[in-house]
Amino acid sequence: MSAAYRVRVAEDPADREACFAVRKRVFVVEQGVPQDIEYDAYDAVAVHLLAVREDGVALGTGRLLYGEAAADKTGGDASVGSLGRLAVTQEARGLGVGVALVRAVEEAARARGLTAVDLHAQTHALGFYERLGYAAYGPEFADAGISHRAMRRAL
Repeated sequence: MSAAYRVRVAEDPADREACFAVRKRVFVVEQGVPQDIEYDAYDAVAVHLLAVREDGVALGTGRLLYGEAAADKTGGDASVGSLGRLAVTQEARGLGVGVALVRAVEEAARARGLTAVDLHAQTHALGFYERLGYAAYGPEFADAGISHRAMRRAL
């Protein structure tokens, strides 16, 4: 597969559906997350990012919550955004898609005047986020039956 891809804000319905399809493949099918908890009310207000190959095939997605939508995940700090639902298809792993999506979420956060980004990382992905400048804090916890840690990076 060619490594040529780009990341864009998913502004139209087709892009948003592509984001949801990637999440379904990664979280619901691969990881066994119940579909009824994978999609939530925050999807309606989130900034969704989509990585696509030059031929239009979706490779990955992530979302940014900010303001009131992020309050539950950031301890109520309105200056902190929440990166979530980062998913990269199996065939695109190792191409830098995850890094590009994280950086695009951070850019979207900066554009909204945020000073930091929080996330809840699956524990197997801690090293990935640490390499991108995120630091873990707080105890390990389960979300959808998967071990996670909270992490934060100042922008």
